[in-house]
Amino acid sequence: MTFNQTCLFGQIDDLHDLALIERPVRRSLTTAEEIEKLTVDEGLNDIERAVYLLSSGQDVQRASVVVNLPNLVRQNPAETFRRVVPKVREVLHVAGVEMQLAAAASFLTILQDELILIQTHTHSILQIILLNLYHRDAAVVSTAWLETLLSAIDVLPKETIRQEILNPLVPKAQLSQSLQSRLASCRVLGKVAGKFESHIVKKDVLPLVRSLCQDVEYEVRSCMCRQLEYIAKGIGAEHTKGVILPELVELARDEGSSVRLAAFDTIVNLLEMFDNDDRTCIVFPLVKTFCEKCFKADEAVLASLTFQYGKLCHGLSGSFTEDQHVWFLEFYKKLCVLGLQHENGHSETYPLELERKYESVRKNCAYNFPAMILFAEPKNFLSELYPTFSSLCHDPEISVRRTTANGFHEVVKLLGSSVHLIQKELIALLQDDSLEVLDALMDNLQEILELVTSKGEGAGSESKQVNVPDLIPALNAAEQKAATSLKWRIHEKLLQKYSCLPRVISSDQIYFRFLQRMFTIITTNNVLPVQRQSARTLCVFLRYNRKQEQRQEVINKLVDQLGQGRSYWNRLRFLDICEIVIELFSKSYFCKYFLVPALELVNDPVANVRFKLCNMLPKLKSAIKLPTDKHLLQQLEFCVRKLLCREKDKDVMAIVRKTVLELDKMDITEPYQKRHEKDLLDQKKEKEENLLLEMEQLEKQQTEGKSSSEKLGERKRKEVKKSKLSRSRSLSCNPSPPKLSAAEKSLKSTSSSSPVTTKSSLQHINDDLLRSHHFSVASTSTAPSASVPVLIRSNTTSNGSNGNKDTRKINISKRSNP
Repeated sequence: MTFNQTCLFGQIDDLHDLALIERPVRRSLTTAEEIEKLTVDEGLNDIERAVYLLSSGQDVQRASVVVNLPNLVRQNPAETFRRVVPKVREVLHVAGVEMQLAAAASFLTILQDELILIQTHTHSILQIILLNLYHRDAAVVSTAWLETLLSAIDVLPKETIRQEILNPLVPKAQLSQSLQSRLASCRVLGKVAGKFESHIVKKDVLPLVRSLCQDVEYEVRSCMCRQLEYIAKGIGAEHTKGVILPELVELARDEGSSVRLAAFDTIVNLLEMFDNDDRTCIVFPLVKTFCEKCFKADEAVLASLTFQYGKLCHGLSGSFTEDQHVWFLEFYKKLCVLGLQHENGHSETYPLELERKYESVRKNCAYNFPAMILFAEPKNFLSELYPTFSSLCHDPEISVRRTTANGFHEVVKLLGSSVHLIQKELIALLQDDSLEVLDALMDNLQEILELVTSKGEGAGSESKQVNVPDLIPALNAAEQKAATSLKWRIHEKLLQKYSCLPRVISSDQIYFRFLQRMFTIITTNNVLPVQRQSARTLCVFLRYNRKQEQRQEVINKLVDQLGQGRSYWNRLRFLDICEIVIELFSKSYFCKYFLVPALELVNDPVANVRFKLCNMLPKLKSAIKLPTDKHLLQQLEFCVRKLLCREKDKDVMAIVRKTVLELDKMDITEPYQKRHEKDLLDQKKEKEENLLLEMEQLEKQQTEGKSSSEKLGERKRKEVKKSKLSRSRSLSCNPSPPKLSAAEKSLKSTSSSSPVTTKSSLQHINDDLLRSHHFSVASTSTAPSASVPVLIRSNTTSNGSNGNKDTRKINISKRSNP
């Protein structure tokens, strides 16, 4: 047998195996007998059909009747409760979990939608609920019926609750009943307490509550303890102090850790109902003892305690003494580093389970950090909480850093003018190795950046420029990290958040550090949502760029490399950008720079591009302003005619015909009010764009005026230096005067008595002293070079004319000498 024959026979054997596999599938199809069983007489009405299916139908048919029960009640409530509901009650005795859950949901819908008009119908439903409340499947079925009962209590009248629920509940709460029954009684008591007046709660509910708080099972004591909050609100603050607080104190000292934790949570939730004396004398010692005990021996409870810690401190802060305040703050600091260092300062390895508990503790501490800032007061942040916050931002566990990042904006708002203190922590979170941390920080990035760059010591443009250089590399690194990961949704979210950057940094910084990156993502990234979000962010950057030269460069790049690019994918992205530009910019701006390049794509060789352009034609037409842009409308109509005449692709041709009809109806179908609102919005956009141009021109004029003044000052300084240099050269070349005769001496003495001569000589001496002082300061000063022009400008204005006079005087004397 050859190799080819072997392969052939092998393939035949495989086909036989496939045939054997298919045979059981064919046998498992529904037979005629089974179809007969599922068939129902079409002549039966809805009620009769439901009764028939509940009596002799399959399980799936019975379940469908139970699910459809609310509709039957709406159509015919009397017959439904007379014939169908009793059948449902019978079926539920033997029904499975799915049907039990469906019945619980259906009866709850009937009660909540107020479909019942007769009290006997309510009684029937509540009897079914209470009957199945203690189902053998306590984990699923019994819990579902209990939630149905609790939800029904919200919509039932008081008298019905008292007769149908509260009275039958009394025997079910006794110690002789099952654990499941007593647990359900605890939940129901907590729910009904809010429905009655305080005296009824004290009379009918409180005796059962006290009994269940003393139950022998810790599950019952814990469950009843968590309901004390609702019972306290039902009886009021006055009775809470005398009745509920003693029970809580006793439960807080229970041997069961879950009971103690329930007592702690309830105390925290009821703090507003206690007065200052109770908080100081009873609650604080109780909570302090509980915290110390959990810190030493019960890490599982400690994790739950720390979740409520911020609420506890905030609620008790008004009643604390100074020592108590310090104790709670120091205890919180210990919790924030729990598991990171041993008491002696050395690191220690813990079992994995214990490490997870410590991680939960620190995560809850990070969650409560904003509340602890209020507790310690923001002015004390640097001395009290900054090291703790820095530790949480650099925690080795991702969940802790992620929780810190989630609440970072709250910390920023609370610090106010001291926000500069946590700038390093912001940069650390932006550069975090985990994308989960970065994702959490992105949720409120705009708010964080605006507060960080606008507040701080000496808030203003200078402090903003000091902060930004540290943030920009971190923002770039965050985007690069997201781009190189496989989690493109985080990358898309980050790009969307970066559209806030024009509000926090200058357009030059965006142009040189971010804009080119957005363009690269558009042309190289393989994920379409990321490309489109990058295009939108780029358009936002373009919208708020303050330099016409930069804007024009970006537009030219978009048209050349995208609109006229070699890849049809880039040309599609250019059309996406056109849609975004129509949304963000004014109509005139779009028509000036983008409309013609978009219409040129009518000749694109790829049908997908032409198809997208045809879909956009109504938007393009809506951007044309008549009669100003009449020539553009003619170009658009010419493109449509060209498509109608030359298009060969059937899909493109179909969309062209549809678009032509839509273009014809545009001016007719749009309401005047909507069109007027669009025109007002467009005028606003155009006004903002013109304002940007005016601001740019004003800045240029200021810059040119400043540069011209600097050039004029430099020219004056050069002239002064040149005059001083010529004078010094003339002095060095002037020979010493000859000795005078007696007659000349007498003439000299006579001329020296003239006041004019005396004044000129004094002025000459003073000029020499000023110039010598000026050059000595300029040559020996150790100040920065920026301070020198100020000194030169101050001397130039006072000595320039005198220096010229002195120079002329020296030249005359030089010529008069032999």
